[in-house]
Amino acid sequence: MGKVVVLSTGGTIASRRNAQGASVASDASDELLSRLPYPPNVAVTGRDVLRLGSYLLTPRDMGLIAKEVRKALEEPDVRGIVVTHGTDTMEETAFLVDLVHDDPRPVVFTGAQRAADAPDTDGPRNLADAITIAAAEEARNRGVLIVFDGAVYSAKGTRKTQTLAAAAFATPDGGPIGQVRQNTVSFTATPERKAPIELGELDARVDIVALYPGADTAALDAVVAAGAGGVVLEATGAGNANPRICEAVARLTENGTVVALSTRVHAGPVVALYGNGGGVDLVAAGAIPTGTLRPSQVRILLTVLLSLHRDPARVAKELAQACASR
Repeated sequence: MGKVVVLSTGGTIASRRNAQGASVASDASDELLSRLPYPPNVAVTGRDVLRLGSYLLTPRDMGLIAKEVRKALEEPDVRGIVVTHGTDTMEETAFLVDLVHDDPRPVVFTGAQRAADAPDTDGPRNLADAITIAAAEEARNRGVLIVFDGAVYSAKGTRKTQTLAAAAFATPDGGPIGQVRQNTVSFTATPERKAPIELGELDARVDIVALYPGADTAALDAVVAAGAGGVVLEATGAGNANPRICEAVARLTENGTVVALSTRVHAGPVVALYGNGGGVDLVAAGAIPTGTLRPSQVRILLTVLLSLHRDPARVAKELAQACASR
């Protein structure tokens, strides 16, 4: 029959109010499992990895979660993995695990928008749905998934789009790939699986720099001076800036900083269309367009590559190849 392993990392699903009235991650995995709204259709084992709000996680913490997923999958009787996680940075950790996942069994991320002590908490239902997906034969070979409010999403391209509402996630360039409702699973799409990337120590520094009307190079220069080996530009439109930013990008890439070009826009690809400081000039200066990946997930991909390969030229080439196919 096999089992599903639930790896608990904290987040709102495990949070309760403290004496000051602030919600803090508190509950262990056994407490999460004790509140399921209906019996799971598979044996379930809970394990505690972290107990933190996901806004506190570092890339190394996310790497630890990825390693714990891999460790749990070494057990032959495991049918799938569920990771309970805070919603703030779930899109980063889920994408990281997807980048390095090389097993047909599903890894399913879920969490909650309402704390465990809220009368209308959504955590137990989301967790039950995630367990259903993790145990489902239909979920195999679909990579890492995010399950929330009855919808199933591929990790790649999915991000948090609501701060408080129960339907917290969306994939703007693709939509959900399935639905789940109390032990019933249906899929409408199968994400294309890419060759996994080796998981290093995630010790490279990569920063995100926002661009906006009148932006100068102060932030860009500051993060590189602080040790960033990679920078993700959160540009305007299809990937635009201004001549000053383009000059800085040319200078930085010449000196070995890998610069990735993303956008603040909700959906659509990054495309080099405009001159006079626009995307055409940014690409000519050495910035690498990142397709439909948004800054949060581009940063994870660039961190993985820089931590694995210290050669900026190789990283830039692999980043370009990865984004062309993502």
